[in-house]
Amino acid sequence: MVKPIVLALGAIPVIIAILIAVPLLTKPDIPYSASTPNDKIEIEYTKHQLKKISYGVTERVASQKTEILVIKNDGEIRYSLTEAGYPNPDIKSKMDDEKHKKLKALIKETGFIAIPSESFPILENVTEYQKSNVKVTLNGKVNQIHWPEQNATAKFIPPIITMVKSQLDQIIEQIGK
Repeated sequence: MVKPIVLALGAIPVIIAILIAVPLLTKPDIPYSASTPNDKIEIEYTKHQLKKISYGVTERVASQKTEILVIKNDGEIRYSLTEAGYPNPDIKSKMDDEKHKKLKALIKETGFIAIPSESFPILENVTEYQKSNVKVTLNGKVNQIHWPEQNATAKFIPPIITMVKSQLDQIIEQIGK
């Protein structure tokens, strides 16, 4: 038979673990406190739908579709789309302050600005893929990262990059509607 004192001592770490885990599970967002009003941020996000075109002995990579999203420090958004070499008119919009703070906090809190610019080589057998680029200027510090979609490279794309990409893709979807 187990003594009640042993049960009580064994329950203490479990209770502490629950007290720590519950706030983390119920609020997975990045805290807005990471973003201050003095932070100056500009983001330029580019997506290219690329295709390898073979001319017998030679081949080249051509862009079928290019999307460019520029977010200024004041929340001003400019979206450009080029399909089959023909540009569409730019769409201008304004990001609400709450969403702008969230994006700024995500980039600042995760250390996105400190990610090294590494090379992601494309696999030989891939003929069509998406390649993305994010250029972030945060308080005068600039970081630019280029990467293909995960199934086009053997290297692992860090989750921080895919998290920022998904946030920027959501903004593009909302503008396109």
